[in-house]
Amino acid sequence: MKPGFQVKGLSEIAIHTSNMAAMIGFYRDCLGLEHFATRSGGAIEFFRIGDGFGGLTTVLALFDAGSEKQVVSGRNEPASSLHHIALSVSRAEQDAAEKWFAEKDIETRIENFAWVGWRGLFLKDPDGNTVELVAVDN
Repeated sequence: MKPGFQVKGLSEIAIHTSNMAAMIGFYRDCLGLEHFATRSGGAIEFFRIGDGFGGLTTVLALFDAGSEKQVVSGRNEPASSLHHIALSVSRAEQDAAEKWFAEKDIETRIENFAWVGWRGLFLKDPDGNTVELVAVDN
């Protein structure tokens, strides 16, 4: 039996952070994401990733883990079950990103996924989360 609906896309990635300023700088200045909104007096910062399904915007949300103004309940412990975030780019953009990170002395690693035809460029954000810029490997 099918559930009667089909997921059409990803709308939001939400991360707790202990260093909001560093994370804002990383996602805005290093990855070039557009700042989308600030909520709850700066306890939540949103960045636009791209157009989503049905008029939604796909966003990255940073939640200040130390804020008493958190409006969403959830874990507050420092451990995370997050494995990584993968953001889609073209292969040319991935090559440009690799050069950009090298110029900034940001450590990266490349992994090829031949089974699906993808290539991943991996780096860490200021909180230690793994971020992948993934492209079709052509």
